[in-house]
Amino acid sequence: MLTTMRHSAFPYEGMVPDTGLPFLDTTQDGQIGRMTTRGGFYSAQTTYSDRRSLLHVGAAYRGSPRSLVVVFFHGNGATLTRDVIARQRVAEQFDASGIDGVLIAPQLAFDAWDSSAGHFWDSRFLARYLDEAFSHLAPISGAPPTALRRSRVVLVAYSGGYLPLSYCLAEGGLGTRLAGVVLLDALYGEQARFERWIAAHHRRAFFVSAWGNSSLSENVAFNLALAQRKIAVRTRAPQQLSGGGVWSVPSLAAEHMDFVTRAWVDEPLRDLLSRMR
Repeated sequence: MLTTMRHSAFPYEGMVPDTGLPFLDTTQDGQIGRMTTRGGFYSAQTTYSDRRSLLHVGAAYRGSPRSLVVVFFHGNGATLTRDVIARQRVAEQFDASGIDGVLIAPQLAFDAWDSSAGHFWDSRFLARYLDEAFSHLAPISGAPPTALRRSRVVLVAYSGGYLPLSYCLAEGGLGTRLAGVVLLDALYGEQARFERWIAAHHRRAFFVSAWGNSSLSENVAFNLALAQRKIAVRTRAPQQLSGGGVWSVPSLAAEHMDFVTRAWVDEPLRDLLSRMR
């Protein structure tokens, strides 16, 4: 279901980290908004105002201590209804995987070529966002919010969703509740944040970067950086995702726009989620 959230990535009227500049930095035709390098001007009203999230209770959800919370960050030019639900079939793949868990997907910049994280730039925001999501999920899942709050969390990003996900890894976020990270052709930036998190947590949590030609150079450089830290990187799709480890899964024949539905296998998201059971 799509639910309007009090805690949401947008609207956001703060500053952009690392630059100290205001997020909403331009006015055109009487509308305040943001000037981007790829999409040009986006108004706050049409692009940065959707408070909805996809909240989905998996078909195999049991509400047990082993249940997982999976948070999916979509890519650029996407909406929850047209892309995440209909085109990429994220909820369908979630159910087909047999995973014991719930799925949460925030609307980021609406149908825009912009990876901005909004309130997710604050690493502490994710915990508040999840708490509100749990209050909505509890009545339909049959599990109390306390059970959901004890669940481990897996963060998944496709394409431009890497940016909000990377900020969720900072200290002050989920700590040891974060069981793993999955990037689907998404390692386009913030490599230092991912590298620091892996160095600190790879023995207890998993990290998977599956990639095609679109992010080939970034993944090759990233793997070399991990090798310099003497962190082992497996280059085949994982058989099981429980505990620690780092995987780098090339899929050079895959099209970037189809990567969530067709990469090294059909329905790669379903495939990876099934490894977490």
